[in-house]
Parts: sequence; structure tokens; C-alpha cells
Amino acid sequence: MAHMAHYREAHPFACVVTHWVNLVAMAFLIPTGFYVHYPLFGGVMSLARGLHLFFGIVLLANCLVRIVLAFVIKSAPAPGTREVVPDYKTWLPQRDNRHQLWAWVSYYLFLRREHPIAAKLGVPQKIVYLLIPAMIFFTGYTGLCLWSPTASWPICVAGLDFFGGAMNVRILHYLMMWAFLAFMCIHVYLSLIEGATPAALIFFWREAPGLVYDPATMNNVGFDGMGRKPDYGETFKGERAVDERRG
Repeated sequence: MAHMAHYREAHPFACVVTHWVNLVAMAFLIPTGFYVHYPLFGGVMSLARGLHLFFGIVLLANCLVRIVLAFVIKSAPAPGTREVVPDYKTWLPQRDNRHQLWAWVSYYLFLRREHPIAAKLGVPQKIVYLLIPAMIFFTGYTGLCLWSPTASWPICVAGLDFFGGAMNVRILHYLMMWAFLAFMCIHVYLSLIEGATPAALIFFWREAPGLVYDPATMNNVGFDGMGRKPDYGETFKGERAVDERRG
């Protein structure tokens, strides 16, 4: 299967940093959250709660930083190009792929062998990624409602009353953890299903050769081998990708 070239413009270094912060924060939040909910052994509850609170604040702050960055930095709107646009535009419907929702759903349901090639983020990705900040803020809010120093804040009292008490809020907070776990599993699977090249870019800022894409014409216009020549399969797949976009 052909791959687009992976350039650093797709994920500016600031995005690489925020992605790492998200990973580290979740790596601490999930196990400490499980322990607070169901302590299998004693002696570390205060440590677990402290780490959970600290990394919860880190996750919230990092989410805010990423939202601000979306309006400050520029990034490539599609793989295979070094052209950049304001980053927030890559999260919204694009001319390249706003018509591809069913094609992406078919791919995820194993009804289609290859996913459409257009835009940096697929249509389902855009929808889910726009929901993630809301999930983070809601989870953080329910956490503040459960933390005794902030539970008496008027905004937290209102939430406790609205959801019917601390027990219901605790259940919601716990369910959100499972939602994040499900997202992370699917996210990792889809990121690695075609190889580790995309992960190498977002984690280590490592570029990789592949097809070159022209956002203006929505066509593949060549191959950037970064020192090597394309094989027949890559060239053929690139031509088919052009036909898909025109369709």
C-alpha cells in the first residue's frame, strides 16, 4: 500500500510536545484512578491521590495550551505537503475530505481495504478529536467536584446537585476513564495499522519518504524518496489515489 510522505509541517514541534504531555499524564492518571477507585493494597493512597490530582491539572493545562496553539501555529493540511495553513483549519471540514465520511466508516468497519487519501485527519478523526477537549474538561470538572478542597465551590456544588450527589459524579468520573481507555486503544490501533511511520513523526519528529500531495489540485504530484526511488506499487497506488480524489 502506498503511503504519503510524512513531513514535520504536519505536526509542528509544539504539537509533538503536547502529545507527549498527554501520553505521560494519561499514563499516571489511569493507574492512579484505578487505585483510588479500588485500592488493591494499602499504604499509598495519599501518593496515588496526589499524583492523580497533579496529572489531572497537567492534562487540563495541556489541553488549554493545545487549543491556543491551534489558533497560533500553522501546520500542513494534508500528509505529503509542506504547505501550511492555520492549524485550526485542519480540524474543520476541508474540501479534500468533507465528502468522505462514509468511505472512512466503511474502512473502519472492514468493508473497504484501503482508506481514502486526503487531508491530514480523516472525517471520523476530526469529529472525535473535537470531542476530546470536552471530555477532558468534563472529567476534570467531575474530579474537582469530588476533591474536598474544591467540592464546596459554587460551581462544584451546582454540579453535585445537578447529577444527584457525589456518588453519581464519582460514577461519571469513572466512566470517563473507561471512555479515554477505549479511545486510546482505538487510537493506537489505527495509528499503527499501516506501520510505525506516522507514530515516528508525532513522537520523534522523524520524517519519512512517500507520495507528494498538492492541496491546490487535490492530487498526488510525485514521490519524495528522501534518497531512494519509489517502487512500482507506490507509483501505481499514487495514481489510484488521484482518481479517488477526483471521484
